[in-house]
Amino acid sequence: MEFIRTDIPDVVICKPKVFGDHRGYFSETFRKDALEDFLGYQVNFCQDNESRSSFGVLRGLHYQLPPYTQSKLVRVQEGCVLDVAVDMRKGSPYYGQYVSVELSFENKQQLFVPRGFAHGFVVLSETATFAYKCDNYYAPKYDRGFIFSDQYVNIDWRLSPENIVLSDKDRNQPAFQDAEAFDYHQNLYDDEIEHDGKRHTLV
Repeated sequence: MEFIRTDIPDVVICKPKVFGDHRGYFSETFRKDALEDFLGYQVNFCQDNESRSSFGVLRGLHYQLPPYTQSKLVRVQEGCVLDVAVDMRKGSPYYGQYVSVELSFENKQQLFVPRGFAHGFVVLSETATFAYKCDNYYAPKYDRGFIFSDQYVNIDWRLSPENIVLSDKDRNQPAFQDAEAFDYHQNLYDDEIEHDGKRHTLV
């Protein structure tokens, strides 16, 4: 597995090694110790999600507030998407900036999106199956977002507006500067959640 820091160094491209021959291919898509050695901290994934979407479907931009903030490791199992991570940490030198990476079945790249970032993607192929690991559980009361077309962040989604398909939720998200943000100096990996009546430390 090769790890590459993006223009926002906390956001990391993960490139698995692919071994192929006439039978097909084999690839190790996730290795916890290798990722943590590169990042320098623990990431305990606890929930896997999958979605299938058609061309032009845009899902995002989403994040969760503490204590349910999430890191995500995302990849495409079929098709191609433009994947985007936006720094939501006030005080960060990259606050309001974004990283966009094309993820596809062909290139097999993955993107690690750390806590403190909003995440979204748009489908560039006819259809796409998108899978991601999360290191915290989905918590609707802590779910937040901002509008994909926000002019302050000014994301290039590579598609014209008439080709973008949104849910009602994503169509009515607030502007970036009206969205709830994180504190860059807060340790977002040092928290606890309650699950099944027990307290769990997320470090």
